[in-house]
Amino acid sequence: MQPPRPVQRPDAVFCANDLLAVGFMQAVIMFTGLRVPEDLAIIGYDDIDYAFSTIVPLTSVRQPADLLGRTAVESLLAENESGAQSHRDEKFTPELIVRQSTRTV
Repeated sequence: MQPPRPVQRPDAVFCANDLLAVGFMQAVIMFTGLRVPEDLAIIGYDDIDYAFSTIVPLTSVRQPADLLGRTAVESLLAENESGAQSHRDEKFTPELIVRQSTRTV
């Protein structure tokens, strides 16, 4: 019988949104004794207003919300005017907002 392999923990965690990242960060700090970002880097997604004021300011991916909204409204107005549905593929460039929850590599 072989001894159990040691559990390896990740160096970083990317969360699907900032609220999950904030909750995860709080749990890590409160219950594991790990330090953010020295032991574990955490990145969120959305760049909510609260992201910069967490216990360790959260690095996040920001979507161009104004451009997303404007494009959606323009598409709806164009469809309404033409009376026909049209679908188009739009690509938007997100922006990485680096704060203290990640470290420089």
